[in-house]
Amino acid sequence: MDADDGRDWREQQRHAVRAHAEADARARAAEQATAAELVAGFAAEATRRGLRTTRLTAVSYDGRGRYRTGLTGWYVDRARTRAVDTRGRFYLLSVPPGVRSRLFGATPPPSPPPLVIGRGGRDGESMPLAALLSQRLAAGDDWS
Repeated sequence: MDADDGRDWREQQRHAVRAHAEADARARAAEQATAAELVAGFAAEATRRGLRTTRLTAVSYDGRGRYRTGLTGWYVDRARTRAVDTRGRFYLLSVPPGVRSRLFGATPPPSPPPLVIGRGGRDGESMPLAALLSQRLAAGDDWS
């Protein structure tokens, strides 16, 4: 193999890696757009049904504390670490611990929702987002 063949091969590899990364980014964006539609639909349906909202709290990364947030919405998992606000945005309610958060509350940013909650976790701990949101709607105000 001469130097030109080596350069051509490396360029082909770089092109393949770039194409793969671009395809992955497109797939991730499409998944997030679909999941965002599900979350917005959930918020609209929960509002239409009159599901009671609650002031959402966030848990510290170390699990030792819960902090107030300025958010109102619905928890969508029993651990109260995932929620949808009344504007149809998805939140992972986990924040860094700190005195400021204890005194003034925490401000978790909205997160892009995944189509599968818990993907990559232990067996049996993942669930499609659509199923989770449907389950939450079906439970109504009795869900906790």
